[in-house]
Amino acid sequence: MSHSDPNCIFCKIVAGQIPSRKVHEDDELLVFHDIQPWAPVHLLIIPKRHIVSMAEVTEAEAGLLGRMMTLGPRLMKELGVSNGFRHVINTGHDGGQEVFHLHLHVMGGPRPWAKG
Repeated sequence: MSHSDPNCIFCKIVAGQIPSRKVHEDDELLVFHDIQPWAPVHLLIIPKRHIVSMAEVTEAEAGLLGRMMTLGPRLMKELGVSNGFRHVINTGHDGGQEVFHLHLHVMGGPRPWAKG
């Protein structure tokens, strides 16, 4: 990890200072279960390097973003989510971002209100 913010909760999770229910980890990315899930399976995919939001990304992050987007479907399949899921990235205060470290929500699994 080349850049981190000592006040960022996700940087603290990456550093192992705060526990998480890890699903995947590699050199660039960490994936863990959201502690306030919106769906039966709700993962957060984060870069280990501190990037504030999508508003901060450049072409240099294109490969990283592609890896984030392709990792989600693989992990959903591994976790038994077979009937659909969604990817969400909130950006900035008005975009609903609560933690200012880029993160991709991947949510799926049976919805109690859904029919069929």
